[in-house]
Amino acid sequence: MWKLAVAATLLASPALADDFIYFHTPSDNIHCMMVTGDYAAVRCDMIALTKSFPKRPADCDLDWGDAFEVGQSDRRGHVVCHGDTVINPDSMQLGYGASTTLGDFTCTSEKTGMTCTNARGHGFSIAKAAQQLF
Repeated sequence: MWKLAVAATLLASPALADDFIYFHTPSDNIHCMMVTGDYAAVRCDMIALTKSFPKRPADCDLDWGDAFEVGQSDRRGHVVCHGDTVINPDSMQLGYGASTTLGDFTCTSEKTGMTCTNARGHGFSIAKAAQQLF
C-alpha cells in the first residue's frame, strides 16, 4: 500500500508525466494505474465484484478486497489495504482483447476481466465474479 501512496505523491510532479498511465475496461468496472521508477507497480481497483478475499486482515482498518497490486519484484500479486483509489473517469479505455505495457508490467483486458503481470509473470487476474493472485 505504501508504494502506491508514495507513487501517487510522485505523480504530482510534471517531470514524471511519462512514468504512469491510467486505463479502464469497456465495462468501466475495472480501473488501473501503472507506475514505473522507484515505486514501480500496477494496481487495479474494482467498482462491483463478488470478493474472493473478503476477510480483512487485523492490521487493515481501511478498504479491503476490491484493489489488487503487483510490484516489479513481487513473487505474487496481492490485495491492497487502501484508503485511496486509482479510479479515474478520464483514463483511456483498454478495449477487450487489447494489452498495454509500461516498463516491466503488462495488463490485458478481456471480456472475462483484466490480467496484469510483472516481468516475472506474477500478478493477478480479476473479474466481477472472482479474483486470483499468482
